[in-house]
Amino acid sequence: MPKSSKDVSVWVIRRLPRYYRFLNELLRNGICRISSRELSQKMGLTASQIRQDLNCFGGFGQQGYGYNVELLHNEIGNILGLNKKIPIVLIGAGNLGRALTIHMDFDYRGFNLIGIFDVNPAIIGTEIGGVKVSDMSELEAFCKKEHPQAAILCIPKAAAHDVAENLISWGVKGFWNFSHYDLSFHFPDVITENVHLGDSLMTLCFMINNDTSSDPEPKDE
Repeated sequence: MPKSSKDVSVWVIRRLPRYYRFLNELLRNGICRISSRELSQKMGLTASQIRQDLNCFGGFGQQGYGYNVELLHNEIGNILGLNKKIPIVLIGAGNLGRALTIHMDFDYRGFNLIGIFDVNPAIIGTEIGGVKVSDMSELEAFCKKEHPQAAILCIPKAAAHDVAENLISWGVKGFWNFSHYDLSFHFPDVITENVHLGDSLMTLCFMINNDTSSDPEPKDE
């Protein structure tokens, strides 16, 4: 029996996008079905781990057949909620914000980018990826009219608290946070996915200097 989503390990949740990405590649290559063993060889996981992960949501495999790639791809997309197209705004249209807007396929990943905001007069009024950059002074009215549920923060750390506090008061429920400000500590009830590119790079530095690989993920019970 599938577990409640609240009972599923965070490690399993974090592997789901990887399954989705690999299955999408299989579909593009015309592969219709695959066994857990074959999938494990492509992903660097054990077949047992794959079966355990998918069994958290019902399994989806058939004895002697394996997995229907298209069906499993669609089911994982549904589990992640990618079809709901959560409205999201981007705060900060500098180099990082611009790069995310241009290169990140938000629609494929379950979001609809509905607004971009900045304080720089040289940027305001321009378009990035077909979305107009608006003045931060317009953000409150925009949120109250369009009701974004999530926000991407590509702003300096010093500005993050006030911006996040305002967005939360205007109905934003979750943040993709590049600001290096610890939203989780100051707003513990808000869903936050922190991205620290510098931390990741320093981790790589440590592993190269110590000739080691990253620690394995804890085993799911």
